[in-house]
Amino acid sequence: MNIIQKFDSGMHYITVEDEIVQGFHLKGTKRAICTLNSERFHCAFMPKKEGGFFVNLGNSICKKLNLKINDNISPIFEEDLSVLQFEMHEELAEVLDQDPDANVIFQGLTDGNKRSLIYLISLVKSSDKRIERAFKIAQKLKLGITSARIILK
Repeated sequence: MNIIQKFDSGMHYITVEDEIVQGFHLKGTKRAICTLNSERFHCAFMPKKEGGFFVNLGNSICKKLNLKINDNISPIFEEDLSVLQFEMHEELAEVLDQDPDANVIFQGLTDGNKRSLIYLISLVKSSDKRIERAFKIAQKLKLGITSARIILK
């Protein structure tokens, strides 16, 4: 059992046992798929300052599963065999397919940077807004802006 906790920054997280993390590190990865109450999501084992590891629980997951601080949960971790260890949205994939220049730049980014840009797409629910955001990301990539932190400004 794991207890949901919250950082001072407001981010919810769970602590992950060292044995679980070490098993993934032996496979050469710090990323996994976590299942909570039949909800699956991509995650990363992050080191805590005071030792040990944690996994962030986004607000959308907490809301969807009605999770609160001090709730006990039983996460299941499995190896993430996807290419980017993050789900590519079809809207971004289509925009990149239609814009070879943006696609070349996107493919040249680090996997972490690619995941960050894909995450920006996942923040909006409507397909039309995801398409709009994907076009904006493609345009910014061609202007040399590759940081997810500033690409939507």
